[in-house]
This record gives sequence, structure tokens and C-alpha cells, in this order.
Amino acid sequence: MPPSTPDFRRRAQLSELMDGPCTREQLRACLRDLARVNRLVLAYRPLLAWLNSFRFSSSAEPLRILDVGSGYGDGLRRIERWAHKRGIAVELTGLDMNPDSTAIAAEAGPPECRIQWVSGDVFSYSPQRSPHLVVSSLFTHHLADADVVRFLRWMEQNTEMGWFINDLSRAPIPYHLFRIFSKLAGFHPFVQHDGPVSIARSFVPEDWRGLCAAAGLNDSDVSIVGFKPGRLCVSRRKLQ
Repeated sequence: MPPSTPDFRRRAQLSELMDGPCTREQLRACLRDLARVNRLVLAYRPLLAWLNSFRFSSSAEPLRILDVGSGYGDGLRRIERWAHKRGIAVELTGLDMNPDSTAIAAEAGPPECRIQWVSGDVFSYSPQRSPHLVVSSLFTHHLADADVVRFLRWMEQNTEMGWFINDLSRAPIPYHLFRIFSKLAGFHPFVQHDGPVSIARSFVPEDWRGLCAAAGLNDSDVSIVGFKPGRLCVSRRKLQ
């Protein structure tokens, strides 16, 4: 079980069960419940609000969006519905290091889904054409600080229009609330363990300011905004 009271002044050095060895069935059940959590806490709302802040032209070229650490694929499927509703042509790619995750994401979508699922490490990923946008959800807290900086630099170098990080906020209230909520809701044991651990491993705004500075980004380059319940999002919008 996660610690009852971690030190919220710094990122916890804890492990998550879903990052260790497990069967595909265990991972599928875990990812399915994480998608349930995302729906219940309106986790897609910050990303969709950011997408709505752009004025996408109705050109013949589809909008290319890459989701790093795509997991169950529910985030990209939500983007696909957003684009269809607005008549925006898109090319959506989900990238995840775990081949089981990409297989699970592909199986979870409807037959008409046109999302491409790719297994691989983002730092060695070389798409044929650079994505217009890179997004990630609940990904960066899995990384060491040095790799978060590396990821920020990678996105800066490989996106044309910008990037969006949707992650958690390290704080005691969401930590303890999720411990209680996940147990009462009967979520998968991995989710009951990993949810609070993820919060303890995540960031506060001061962390993000330091990480962005280490990546060569100025304060004016990025937006760091909290969203209830328990989200902290970092985004970069390049000039269009």
C-alpha cells in the first residue's frame, strides 16, 4: 500500500505496480479503470479547452497530433470525437513504450477508429512528418527529473504548433481523497495503489518552473495552470 502520509515537499521516490511485470489482462483491467477515473474527474477538459484556443485552418493538410504515453487510448479517442464534431481533419498517433498497452488501446477502440498505435520510446521516435501538436496525460510523473527536461526539449524540437502536458498536482488533499475514493469505488488494485503514488510522484508549479528553465524555456514561453480536481497542466503554444 502507498504510505499514509508522504512528504509532499518533494517528489516521492516510489514505484507503481503498472510499471512492473504484469499480464496483459492485469494491465487491461488497470487501464480500463484509469479511463473510468479520467471520465469521472473530467480529466479531458483541460486538454480540450487548450485545443479550442487554437484557430485551425480548414486546409487540406490534416492536423497531426501525437499522444506520448497513450496508455488505454481514451485521450486520443476523445480528441478524435472533438475533431469530428468540428469538421477538423486529423492524423492521430498514440505512442507507448509498452507493446501490451498499444495492443490494448487498438482493441478498445471502435472499428471505425483511425488512430495509429505505435510501440516505442519517445526519445528514439522519428515520425515521417513532425506532429503539429504533442500531448501527454499522466506520463511525466513516471519520469526522472532529467528525463522530464529531456522530454520538454524533445517536444520543443519536434512540434510545429505546441505541446500540452496534463498531469497531477502533488498535494495532500487529492492524495487522501483518492485513497478513499478508489477503495470505495472498487477500482482495480493497481489503481488503488498507483493513484496515490502517482500524486506523490507528481509536481507543483515551482517544480515545473525549474524543469522548464532547465530545458531552456522562459517563463513567458509556458503556461502552468491547475485544474480541479488535482490536475496541473503545462503547455506551450508556439506562434502560428
